[in-house]
Formats: sequence, C-alpha cells, structure tokens
Amino acid sequence: MSRPTLEVADIVRRTGNSFWEQQQSHLAWPHRKVLDAIVRCRTAALGGHRDQCVRCGHQAISFNSCRNRHCPKCQGNARARWLAARGAELLPVPYFHVVFTLPHSLSALVLQNKRLLYDLLFCTSAATMLELARDPKHLGADIGFLGVLHTWGQNLEHHPHIHYIVPAGGLAPDGSRWIDSSRRFFLPVYALSRVFRGKFVAGLKQIFEQDKLQLHGSQRSLCAPGCFSSFLRQLLRIDWVVYAKPPFGGAEHVLNYLARYTHRVAISNHRLVAFENDRVSFRWRDYAHGGKQKVMTISAHQFLRRFLLSRPARRPGPHPTLRTIRHPQTECRARRLQCSARHGAPHRSARASQAALSSLLRHHADHRTAHQQPVVFLPQPNLVPTMETRP
Repeated sequence: MSRPTLEVADIVRRTGNSFWEQQQSHLAWPHRKVLDAIVRCRTAALGGHRDQCVRCGHQAISFNSCRNRHCPKCQGNARARWLAARGAELLPVPYFHVVFTLPHSLSALVLQNKRLLYDLLFCTSAATMLELARDPKHLGADIGFLGVLHTWGQNLEHHPHIHYIVPAGGLAPDGSRWIDSSRRFFLPVYALSRVFRGKFVAGLKQIFEQDKLQLHGSQRSLCAPGCFSSFLRQLLRIDWVVYAKPPFGGAEHVLNYLARYTHRVAISNHRLVAFENDRVSFRWRDYAHGGKQKVMTISAHQFLRRFLLSRPARRPGPHPTLRTIRHPQTECRARRLQCSARHGAPHRSARASQAALSSLLRHHADHRTAHQQPVVFLPQPNLVPTMETRP
C-alpha cells in the first residue's frame, strides 16, 4: 500500500494548538499526550537510527515511532501478533458475527460514565448470549465467544457497540458432546434484543440507585425525582439493535476487520481525502444505506474532537474503549471434558466425555494441518543498524 499524502499528524500540526486552547476545559492531559505523540511520531524529535546495506554500503536514516496506541502510524506489529493469536484459537466449525448496539439516546450518559457503562455493555451482552444459548428451546449448550468493543462509527461519531465472533454451537451441559447450531441461524435476534435491553436497563437502574453515575450538563436533569425512572421507561419502549448473521468471508474475515481497530484508531491516514481552509474531508461507509462509500467534510476542530472521543479521559487502569473478552474455546473446552471424564461423572458419561475430547482435539488438529498455509519469506534489503542518532 502506498504512503498516504495526507496524515492525521498534518492536521494536528496546523490546528492542534488552537483546538487545545479552545477545548482544553473539556479535555484531559491524556488527550494532549495523544496529540503530542502523533505530531512527534517518526520525526527527529524522537531520535532515530541509521541503517546500512552490507552489500553496497547505502545508508538510510529511519526515525523512531511513538508507539502510542492511538497513533495511525503505529501498532502494526502488535496488530499482526493479535491477529495470529486469535486466528490460532478458531475452531473447525462455522462462526456467527453478532453485534450489540446501544441506542443513541444513551450516548451522552455513556460519555460521562465510560468505564461503568462500557463494563455494563460487556457484561449484559455476554450474559444475554450465554443465557439464551443455554435455553433448551434454542441451543441448550454452553457457548464461547470473542468480543471487541468499538466506541465510534465510520463517521467518527460516538457509537458504542460490541462485535462478537461466536462458534455455531457449544458444549452440552454435561460436557459430554458438541451441539451444532444451524449454519444459517444461531439465536433469535428478537429474543437477543429484548433480553439485552432488559439486562442493560436493570443494570443501569442498579448503578443509579448505588449513586455511582456521573450526571453533568444536559444529564443533570435526570437527578430530579422520577426523571431517571421515566428515562428508563423510554429506553424500554424502543427497539435495541442486535445483528446476528454468518460472516460472508468466514471468521477470518471478521477477525481481519476487528484487527484494524484493536491496535489502531478510529480512522487511518488512507481514509483522509483533503485538508483545505481548515476543513477535513474523509471517506466513510454508510452502513445504514447498504455500506455505500461517501465523503464527509467537517471543520478541523470538529474532526479532532471526534478523533479524541474514544480516547481515555483518566489514566488509572486499562480504559475499556477497545478490549477483548474471550470465553472458553479449545483449551478450556478440553480441560472441561477431561475433568468430566475424571471427576463426578458416571463411568458411561466419563467414557463419552473422553471420546468427545479425543474427537474434538483430533478434528481440530486435522483441520489445522489441512488448512495451514505455507509460509513465504520475501527477500528483504540487507540493512543492519550501524549507529544511533539523537536530535
């Protein structure tokens, strides 16, 4: 891929200081740290190293990267490692792509209570799938899944939602066998939406009663008696969006999509189109209209505000804008089957568990061998570091 002619760093260099002076009362020092890192990345400010070809003696200077996880030019190696590790965990079964989305009416409240409500979003969406999958009317099995939280949409607006990759099936309650779901239908979307809505609203009510919510600005009115209960009733009257379909390109396609954001930011430099007269144009996909690609033009300050929407507001602890939640898959499933074969199960069930374990692991090993791709090593320039340079 060719190097982009326009970068986020160019926008920050030209308008970052004026943006900070205007918006600093609404921002925190980690936001400033992100902007400074983007400007300094791969420049002389961070130092560099000189490489020399061992054959012809040609020398080239490479500046160091900032390694900030919010920088569009960094984290490529970390992304590749994450993708390889998650790909190794995939099972030889069909997968489903499930997405839970919070309604827009919750956006302002979530922005003021990110850690609490992102945690609640993770817990309630995971509990929804586990509960419905265990129901004998649907699947009657214990399932596993991998989930990644996104807090923005393609247009860089606040849009919290979780992507899950879910195997099409799960373990029987006694751990003795694998239960397949339909390849075209996993769990009823209507039931997922209703249960998810009920669990989230109940959790939100509990957090409010425990006096843990921060309510400022436009949300301060919810502190009035009866107002928060009325707000919850309104949430229960609307439909919450849940998407659940088999991915067109398989689980690997969804992993590649998620990997763009697990170690990257909301927008890459390649999506930037123009920066003129303090206005930024960038490409985005309108998934509400069939994924049609469009170009949006907004002011530079608005662009930076949207860019920083999902940045951490406080330092302590890992901020949950993007994180991974994994439930037991291959290794843990093997341990459960082994435990079922050794402890607390009748002799007949133990034999069945051991047989299921052997079959699952053998099937997985056969699948990995059959689908393993050859590793191709491409010739690289014979460059070796010869010295360190400092600004």
